[in-house]
Parts: sequence; C-alpha cells; structure tokens
Amino acid sequence: MTDHDIPSARAARRRRIAALVAAGVLLPLPALAGCGTDDQETSASASQDIAPAPRDELKDGGTVRWAIDAMPGTLNAFQADADATTTRITGAVLPSMFTVDANGAPQRNADYLDAADVSARDPKQVVTYKINPKARWSNGTAITAADFVAQWTALRGKDNAFWTARNAGYDRIGKVEQGANSREVKVTFARPYADWRSLFTPLYPRSVMGNANAFNDGAREKLQVGAGPFRLQERDAEAGRVVLVRNPAWWGEPAKLSKIVLESLPGDKRAAALAAGSIDVAAVDQVAAKRVASARGPAAPGASRKAGNAGPQGAGERAAGRAAAEGSALRGYTVHKALEPAYTQLALNGSSGPLADDRVRRAVARAIDRQALADTVLKPLDLPSEPLGSHLLMAGQQGYQDHSDALGDQDTEAAQELLADAGWKREGGDRQQAGEKAGAQAPDAWRDSGDYGDEDGDTSPDGDGRDDYGYEDDRWPGGSDDQGDGAYDGRNPGRPIPGHGGAPGRSDREGARPAAAEAPLSFTGAVGSEVQQAALLRQSAGFYKDAAAREKKAADGDKESSAYARYKRYKKRAARALSAAEVIETGQAHGLPGSGGHPGAGRPAAGRTHGASAFRVGRLPAGDKVVRTALVRKNGKPLTLRFVLPDGAASEQLRTVGRRIAAMLAKIGVQTSVQRVSDASYFQDHIASGDYDLALYSWPGTAYPATDARPIYAKPQPAPDGSLTVEQNYTRVGSDRIDQLFDQAASELDEDSARTLVEQADARIWAAAGSIPLYQRPELVATKKSLANVGAFGFATPRFQDIGYKK
Repeated sequence: MTDHDIPSARAARRRRIAALVAAGVLLPLPALAGCGTDDQETSASASQDIAPAPRDELKDGGTVRWAIDAMPGTLNAFQADADATTTRITGAVLPSMFTVDANGAPQRNADYLDAADVSARDPKQVVTYKINPKARWSNGTAITAADFVAQWTALRGKDNAFWTARNAGYDRIGKVEQGANSREVKVTFARPYADWRSLFTPLYPRSVMGNANAFNDGAREKLQVGAGPFRLQERDAEAGRVVLVRNPAWWGEPAKLSKIVLESLPGDKRAAALAAGSIDVAAVDQVAAKRVASARGPAAPGASRKAGNAGPQGAGERAAGRAAAEGSALRGYTVHKALEPAYTQLALNGSSGPLADDRVRRAVARAIDRQALADTVLKPLDLPSEPLGSHLLMAGQQGYQDHSDALGDQDTEAAQELLADAGWKREGGDRQQAGEKAGAQAPDAWRDSGDYGDEDGDTSPDGDGRDDYGYEDDRWPGGSDDQGDGAYDGRNPGRPIPGHGGAPGRSDREGARPAAAEAPLSFTGAVGSEVQQAALLRQSAGFYKDAAAREKKAADGDKESSAYARYKRYKKRAARALSAAEVIETGQAHGLPGSGGHPGAGRPAAGRTHGASAFRVGRLPAGDKVVRTALVRKNGKPLTLRFVLPDGAASEQLRTVGRRIAAMLAKIGVQTSVQRVSDASYFQDHIASGDYDLALYSWPGTAYPATDARPIYAKPQPAPDGSLTVEQNYTRVGSDRIDQLFDQAASELDEDSARTLVEQADARIWAAAGSIPLYQRPELVATKKSLANVGAFGFATPRFQDIGYKK
C-alpha cells in the first residue's frame, strides 16, 4: 500500500508539498513500478521496449523501411521548421556530444568525446571538451575546436544573418576557443549554465555553421558532410523518401544495417502498410496495434468456410484469401510499447473569462479524476497508469516527484466550495437517480417513438439510432457530425467544418440536417440535469423554428411542395421541444432522467409521445455514475466553458478523454460546450491564439527542464504594440516567482540544488492551475519480429548502429 492509500499519509504529504512551495525541500525519488506478464504479446516496460540484443547476435546488412509522419521541413535542427524527422536524421548522421538514456539523463557520447567536464566555476564557468582523436567528418577532415567555435558564433544570437529558431544556452557563452590542441575545446560562460550538456548536439561542420547562406538554405535539403554511423544518400521530396546508408568513414562500431529508408506514411495508412508487409518500423495507434495482436492469435474456427459462403461465387474465397494473406503478414510483426516521454494535459486558458479567476481554475482541476483518465488510456495497454505528478519531469527521471498536492486531490465538495467562493453558486442540489449507473440505458420516455413525423432513416454508424454521445442521429439539431459534439466553426456559425455535415436547405430525409441544425456548438456536462436539458430543448426549438420559417418562405404558399412539408414538420418539432422544456422547468417531468423518479415512472402509455424526444441520454463510460447536478450560476448566467478538441480520426482517444472530463465537470455544475475543429487548425488557430477555455494537448519531456520548459510556463509579458508575448505558455497563466525559479535553476551548477529549484517551480505551476498533467502518453511501435534494438525508445536516444536483423 502506498501513501496515496492512507489518509494520514496523504495529509502529511500535503504539508510536505506546502513546505516545498514555501522553502524548496527536495523530496525523495519514488520507485516506478512496471506491469505485465511473461505471456503477454510484448513487454510493458515503463521506460522503453526495443527488443534488445547483443551486436554479435545480429546479421551484417539489410534494409529497414521506417515510417515517418512527413518529409522533414529542414535538415537544420536549429531552424523553426525542424521536426521529429529532422531529429531522427541528424541523430543518425551528425555528432551528438551527449545522448539521453532510458531514464531521461544525459550521458557523454564516447564516440565523440573522451571527456567533458566543468573545469572551473570561479570566476567564470568553464567547460572543457576533449574530442575523440578518431572523430572525423565524412569528407576526411577532423572534428576540431573550429567546428565548436563556428556553431557558437552562428547560434549565439548576435548575427541576424543566421535565421536561428533557438539559441538557449549559446547566448550564455562568453567565448569558445581551442585548448591545448585542436582536439580540446574550452567554453567559457558569461553566465553560469546548468544545462551545458545540451549544447553542441547535434554538431554541424563549420562549412554549414560558418556561412549564413549554407546555414539558412544549404542545410535545409542536403547534408553534404556528416559524422555518424550513417550518412545521407538521398532526399526525394516527390517520393516522400529519405535514404540513409552506412558511413564508410565511421570510426565507431560499424552500423549493422546497410540502409535505412525513411518513408512518409500518414498514420491512417500504416495498418494497411503493415498488412501488406511494405514497412518494417512504424509508430501506430491502438487500432493498428490490436490488428497485429489479433493476427498473432488463433484463427476463428470456420472463418474460411463462412467467408467462402458469402456473396457471389468466388468473392468469399477471394476475401478469405486476402484476409489470410493479411494475417500472415501481420504475424511477422510485434508491437513494442512504453510510456512516451510526453504527457497529455488539460489546459485552462486563464487570459479572460471565468478561468481568469484562479479559484475557478482550481475548482475545475479538483473536479478531475486524473486516475480514472490515466486508467482509460493506459490500462488497456497494460502500461503503468499512475497519473503524472510533474510538469517538468517524467516518471522515472531522477528527481521526479508528484507535486499535485500543491493543488489538491480530486474533491468534488472542495471544488464546489471554490466555485461558491468565486461567486458561482448552484440553484438546487445534487440528485442521483437511484440504481442508475454508467452503461444504464436512458428511460424509454426519452426515445423518439417516431410519432412526430420523423421519417428520417437511422444513419448512425452502429445502426442503433444514436451517435457516440447518445444523441439521436438525424434528430438532434446540430448533430451533423459523427458524434454530435459541435463539429462546426464557432467563428462562423452555420458553416460546417469540412467533412462534417449536410448542405443547408437539403431535406433531412436525404441524409443531411436542416439548415437550422448547423449550431456552432453542442453542450455536454450535467448529463440528465433538468436545467441543462431544458436549455438544450429550448435551443432545439429555436433551431427548428428558424428552419420552419425558411422552409415556409421557400414554399411560397404551395402547400403541396416538399418545402411546405418540411415547414410543418419543423414547426411541430419546435413546438414539442418547447413544450418538453416547459414540462421540465415547471417540475412536471417526473420519471424523466434527472427527475428523481425511478426509471420508467411517468412514461407515456404505448403509442403516445412525449415532448422530450428531441434529446435523449445515452451511455457514459463504464464506472461513471449519472449524477444530476444543477448548473452553477453567477448573476443568473451559468458557468459554461468552451472545450475545443480536434476532430481527426487519430484524435478519437483525445475526444474520449474530453468526454470523461465533461462528465466530471458536470458533477460540480459546470457546463461544457464542446467545439470540434479540424486537426490542421487546432493548434495554430485555437491553442496558440488562445481561442479556447479548455483544451487537451501534449508537451514532450526533456532531460533539461530548466531550459526547455521555461518558455512553456513563463509569465506572459506585454509587448510594445499592446499584444501579449506568451512564448509557448498557451494557458497564459504564470508568475514572476515561477520565472525566477527557472532562471535560478538554469544558473545553478550544483545538480542537487538545481533539482530543488525545479521542484519548487513545479509545485507553483500546480498551484497556479493553468495546466493539469493527466498521464504520460503511450508509445506504440510495430516492428518486424526479426528486428532488434528498435521499437518504443522512450527517452533514450537511438543507437542507430546497433539496429539490425537477428541471425
């Protein structure tokens, strides 16, 4: 049993966290437990899963086809459009002075450095590098101090001719010079820098760093000279392919593979590529991972026979043949899984509106059951599902400590008290319908009996007449997307986001919604709440009323036209939705969800209809109770937060987490309006611009939190033009003290003291409640079973020379 399970220990831990905020006590490092069994398909390591094997057990030669998200925007890692593929390529072909191990700690790379130490602290910090005498560029020239000097000169931020995206650390250096010989480099800092190990990785040759044109343009698409186990042979933008080949000038342990081909392959096409056997390594989603796992299981008895009996003669046999071929290909893969060094957070935009009040932010945060969300994502993968307790360090890193108690545990009552203190109070109390739990179907009184003239067909994907939120497909105004959760552009109501919804004016009989259904948002929250149901029904009534007016105008007095028929139908729906809202508001809705009556009480007799049919409650995730909570209000206005989520197929898991968060907020009376936007616009148009109240997105972990995390949590500063400079702090929540702690940590050369300052900063970030870490993301990588030393690397820098095929 851990201290999380003991109330007295939890109270003591809160006191320790409070002391940390005030005084900066460094807490002990907890153990990180993994999980999994020997008979599972793959191991479930928390840190990495790469099928390790000694080099002497691997073949010499072979090609690996490795899926990448897209062609690299540039091969210069210090430019703004550098991406993950840039990092992968430079890691294989350029020098790295320090690499990162599986626990997120930097380690000297002996292939390039014989030594690297702080050789002086007073009066200035001096770091002395001793370059491996064997290290040389692929053109035969030695790697020397001149390459270090050129890189510092380009990245220090003094010469605007070099279009650099980052100069953190380089701007603290006073000078770089040759030491006792050309293989010794002395770096003298003008200001102390704790994260000096992050510098000169990757290291580019002075032919690139010594010339602004070569830096800005020459290194974008070509790397003429490298110094790694591989070298860049080809970058084919049209084919979406980058080819790396074994570097004959490499002085270290030779690469086992002769070639690595990086192929641009979107995530939604990777499952098919695996089934075709056309890719060897690919990061995949849970759906593709399950396909691999299923293929490795025994085939269902009679599957081929059943397939052979289906359809025209021969079609079944062909389908069975394709399935067998696909299964055979997928059985050649395994899925490696680990906790990715990145975390998903709930972001609360504190720049304006209710969330500008820190009491409201803390109330929202304390309503969230982070453990339940971590379980939702990680437990099905047999990965450790402990919620992440730090913004700055990942679980397992040295110094990691859970500081969430600086904010407080999940506590519905405490959250409600915080809201009340901020002026947001409930009208009525909590009511939970006896015996009703998650997964229980809503009473039949809330189903559409079809007596309203709704002749629309069931277009729900699963054929049950409901979308994934439980709304009646084709009967819920605004539900033209596949989940009824607001796939409309709130900046331009009435304009559906591409790919979601029918054309205005078309009959819903034709599979599209009426124009009035194009609501910009869909509300979720207090599921079953009388107040919210009434509001939704009145909203529905307004949509149908507007649609009726347009159809009546289009009919132009022709009572036999289809437009006039739609006018009558919409008018009837508007009246009944309004009537249902009035029934709820006047307390007559006994037996309806949230009325306090038992399921089915007050249900209309067979053949009769009920005005509430425009809305119905579906199922909540298993384990959630249906709690009827009145909305909190201030000056008569309900507390509604706009929850912006991406709408792409790859973001389904994120939306699942969002739905659970909405249900949790409902329990404290907070209403959420979910707005789904296109993946392409999600980050730039909404997160970065601050166009949201709540959002879910991820940040990567780092071995250098004092440097890399500072811009994420820096206090926004007013710019001369009146705008706000937020750096990467898209929640707009920060403080001067947090900034000071980061600055002190970056300058503290004593590692224990620096770690203490980072811990203090993290506790204060928790207390500010702008960002709520939920869980580390899962990393799933499918590889050919015959490959070793590749897979879910976690924090670790890949050793490309050790990747190969087993003998």
